Amino acid sequence: MRVCMVAYTFYEADNRVRRYAEALAKRGDQVDAIAIAREGQPAFEVLHGVRVFRIQKRTIDEKGPVSYLVKLLLFFVRSAWVLSAKHLRTPYDLVHVHSIPDFEVFATVVPRLMGARVILDLHDIVPEFYASKFRIGSRSILFRLLVLMEKASCAYADQVIIANHLWEKTIVARSVRAEKCIALINYPDPAIFWARPAPKRASDEFVMCYPGSFGWHQGLDLAIEAVYLLRESAPNLRFLIIGDGSERPRLEAMITQHGLEDRVTIKGFVPMEEVAQIMSAIDLGVVPKRSDSFGDEAFSTKIMEFMAMGVPVLAARTRVDEFYFNEDLLQFFESGKAEDLAAKILNLMQNPSRCAKMVEASSEFIARNNWDVRKQEYLELVDRLTA
Repeated sequence: MRVCMVAYTFYEADNRVRRYAEALAKRGDQVDAIAIAREGQPAFEVLHGVRVFRIQKRTIDEKGPVSYLVKLLLFFVRSAWVLSAKHLRTPYDLVHVHSIPDFEVFATVVPRLMGARVILDLHDIVPEFYASKFRIGSRSILFRLLVLMEKASCAYADQVIIANHLWEKTIVARSVRAEKCIALINYPDPAIFWARPAPKRASDEFVMCYPGSFGWHQGLDLAIEAVYLLRESAPNLRFLIIGDGSERPRLEAMITQHGLEDRVTIKGFVPMEEVAQIMSAIDLGVVPKRSDSFGDEAFSTKIMEFMAMGVPVLAARTRVDEFYFNEDLLQFFESGKAEDLAAKILNLMQNPSRCAKMVEASSEFIARNNWDVRKQEYLELVDRLTA
């Protein structure tokens, strides 16, 4: 079977896209991926059996909705052209399109008209994502237009996948029939994320880490503020941030303003294998999301990746995380409150037995909930669509 993944993402750093693509490639399917590139990356390479075509470079410097939309539209045109040309040479059986944006699914028009099946994979629920990213209200014209686009995109696709069960309820209520939609959360891949011995350290530093995007709803400013509040009571605390995003200039300015250059380090995007290696040397994983209309229901794959690595987790109390996890598996703090986050960090630093119990419980949880155990759901879905 020939499959193409289409995603406005950095392929090598996108856990969700890679899991699908590599699962298909490992069983013998021919898999292509059409994605974007950072400066210096090759236009084509083969990664773990997947042929990756990077058709557009992206610098994360969008100043507002218009500049962001222009890049999405440019990728839409290019991906439609490349996908059509490849399909006309050697037809695809399946095209798996990853949103954001929802309308990217229409780039498959030529393959779909010629018989290819189309999956729309909603990584994020777009109207709420834009409302959070650009601070617009749910009654605004733009929000309503995004809901209409969501409905049209779901109607066009043969199958819709949504990234968590709370969003599945929302999507089914407003945009798609229940029998056409399935929820698949971001399960960690044991081939990448597995507990390994921590390397020895020359100091007594306590390293806290966040890997991911730098959106406002991610609450990284709250974590930096918490480190500042602990500057005297926890002088050995260090905070490592991995990734990039529109909030980076503001976060860097905040680090400088608080004089935390020796305590907070921002490292750019790195491949997932390197992220896992970094995780093996940390003491605490932190997920400081804000519980706004988007963040409250946006499932964070980082939590389960930390668990798979044997790292204790401190996460904001949000509706989606309380749906999947409990206080045996991780430590919650009150979302949006830097003071409570600081208090919980200090408590875990001083209470290694609590951390050890969380790691033990989460290891058992991950043994039942990882990509090796769950990937058959996706493979069976693909086989049903293409039968």
